[in-house]
Amino acid sequence: MTNNDVLRRIRFIFDFNDLKMIALFGLTGHQVTREQISDWLKKDDDPAYQGCRDTQLAIFLNGLIIDKRGKNKDPQPEPEQRLNNNSIFRKLKIALNLQAEDILEILALVHVQISKHELSAFFRRPGHKHYRDCNDQIFRNFLKGVQLKYRGDTPEPISVEVLSG
Repeated sequence: MTNNDVLRRIRFIFDFNDLKMIALFGLTGHQVTREQISDWLKKDDDPAYQGCRDTQLAIFLNGLIIDKRGKNKDPQPEPEQRLNNNSIFRKLKIALNLQAEDILEILALVHVQISKHELSAFFRRPGHKHYRDCNDQIFRNFLKGVQLKYRGDTPEPISVEVLSG
């Protein structure tokens, strides 16, 4: 997934308008323009499309954490220079104050079953022997589950046989 995809999905899930997006960046002391936001949200084939760099997405996610959890008394950490699905997943987990059980329930909304041990591997340090990369499929399913939970969208209907009696 690209950073732009992640930005688009988070905006959709929480129904953020441009001003809210700008405000989230502002919570970390960084300024962005409406034009930048607009260009990041455009589809890849649009001529005005601009790629959202890792640092920019990290700043946005840090702002989301502050917005959802409140400002920390410690100094604001420097935004990461490199992000991957694991680090984005971790930031969303923090922002939404999710525990392992919550994440497993979110994944169950989209019919994905993983063990608590598999999940914990995504949040370990990269050098740890049990660290595992979070692939795009798992991460997309997590975002879809978050959408179902926080937007109130219902999952695709499951066919149910009705027995007449």
